Amino acid sequence: MSARGGRRKAYRRGHSAERLAALALMLKGYRIVTRRYRTKVGEIDLIARRGNIVAIIEVKARARLDQAMDSVNILAQRRIEAAADQWLARQPDQALLSVRFDLVAILPWRWPVHVPAIFTS
Repeated sequence: MSARGGRRKAYRRGHSAERLAALALMLKGYRIVTRRYRTKVGEIDLIARRGNIVAIIEVKARARLDQAMDSVNILAQRRIEAAADQWLARQPDQALLSVRFDLVAILPWRWPVHVPAIFTS
């Protein structure tokens, strides 16, 4: 498989994982506010809201939960936080919001695993 074909396959797999994660979160009572929020400093896979809680969601498709959790390293955390800061700055009700950084792990043949507060800001 060519490098381009591999990237395309990974891109499609990422989109599928994000759709499944969004569905799982909506069934838990979250409203998906934004998908793939892009800034110059980074990207947020999903931004979900339930009441005054804003969940900044990183979606990872991995073979095991520990691999998904380990992939959100300090560099990824900084990138996600910087993008979240930019999104929050544009929210009129920013002062009322409680922000949390979550993970949704997409594992083979399992329902998505939602891990609240995978890291703190």
